[in-house]
Amino acid sequence: MNKFTKLAGIAALLALAGLPALAQDAAAPAEVIDKGDVAWMMTSSLLVLFMIIPGLALFYGGLVRAKNMLSVLMQTTIIASVVMIVWVLWGYSFAFGGGTSPFWGGLGKLFLAGVTMDSTAATFTDGVVLPEYVFIAFQMTFAAITPALIVGAFAERAKFTGIVLFVILWVTFIYFPIAHMVWDGAGLIFNWGAIDFAGGTVVHINAGIAGLMWALVLGPRIGFGKENMAPHSMTLTMAGAAMLWVGWFGFNAGSNLEATSNATLAMLNTFVATAAAVVSWSLVEGLARGKASGLGAASGMVAGLVAITPACGTTGPVGAIVLGLIVSPICFFFVTTIKSKFKYDDSLDAFGVHGVGGIVGAIATGVLCAPALGGTGFVAEGGTMAAQLAAQIKAVLVTLVWSGVGTVVLIYITKGITGIRVTVDEERQGLDLTSHGETAYHS
Repeated sequence: MNKFTKLAGIAALLALAGLPALAQDAAAPAEVIDKGDVAWMMTSSLLVLFMIIPGLALFYGGLVRAKNMLSVLMQTTIIASVVMIVWVLWGYSFAFGGGTSPFWGGLGKLFLAGVTMDSTAATFTDGVVLPEYVFIAFQMTFAAITPALIVGAFAERAKFTGIVLFVILWVTFIYFPIAHMVWDGAGLIFNWGAIDFAGGTVVHINAGIAGLMWALVLGPRIGFGKENMAPHSMTLTMAGAAMLWVGWFGFNAGSNLEATSNATLAMLNTFVATAAAVVSWSLVEGLARGKASGLGAASGMVAGLVAITPACGTTGPVGAIVLGLIVSPICFFFVTTIKSKFKYDDSLDAFGVHGVGGIVGAIATGVLCAPALGGTGFVAEGGTMAAQLAAQIKAVLVTLVWSGVGTVVLIYITKGITGIRVTVDEERQGLDLTSHGETAYHS
């Protein structure tokens, strides 16, 4: 018997001696926190914050008239700040509080009860967890950006105090329940097997339909369709759009919750779908109007980012390109033809880009996740494209109804308490001065 045989025999005896312990470990594996995952999720949280301030603030700010620039920056900043406080006090519990209801998370983690530096949150890998604080922070940034997107629908005419009150009510009764339904293990939509990797329903359809309700109830801006309401700074808008694209990698790849190969898939898809949508919008606009504009490129950029959000972790890169090519013409049609036909003043196209783009992406996810198309597979019961599409469509409809109806109710509650629209004189003078007592530019 040579030494290698002896060593093999010793190893076998040691393995046999350890079998009970190994069996016990297999039954209850120790939870592991990977420092790389923690670092990635901390970075992703900061990237999503970067999307809000300065990204979304500058993107929207450049699109309004100069007299309303600071009002948009202020609205975006205050909305994000208020929601972060609400998230810690009761929002996290309402969304992820550990309750078994299909509609909300319960009261178990009000004021972050029970959360410590030792408590953990699950990832998509059994036995691999995150510190709960980083999961709370990451989800907090999603909660903060979603109502800020609605600003695009009521820009230049909404009352500041009304916006703040509405947002507190809206995240409480609309956003937190939908986040629970889609992303919590007990959630209604989650258990249908609907795929929403990074927030097509929770963020974009949710905010988009809420924005449409605001536009319809609030009515158009004074002079809408008659006066020049062109963006005052496309430079700022393009810079803001670029910041959104960069920050969106935290949004999409961060939603994997781990620094693994699936995060790299989401990252690649976020690149190529967005690129395809920029090209597609520019082509369509060039054909329709004779010139491709910077505003069109920025709009296509956001449309592509919105559409790939629900699909980024389950779609192959070629499918992502196809999605980007498809979404821009559809959004272009809504922000031009449909908006013009029905004459609603969705100021900065919150519904036309986020709402419509989110619907396109959410439904297309049910097709593009097919293995034959390069996707990662179906998860809805039945394991077929038809079953997956049914789950996706149901998720979209629930979001549209819950957010649409709920938003109208909350708008009228807000209107009765604080009012929701500034006076005619204030609107003509501009919200920078009348709401905040300052101006963005001095000649």
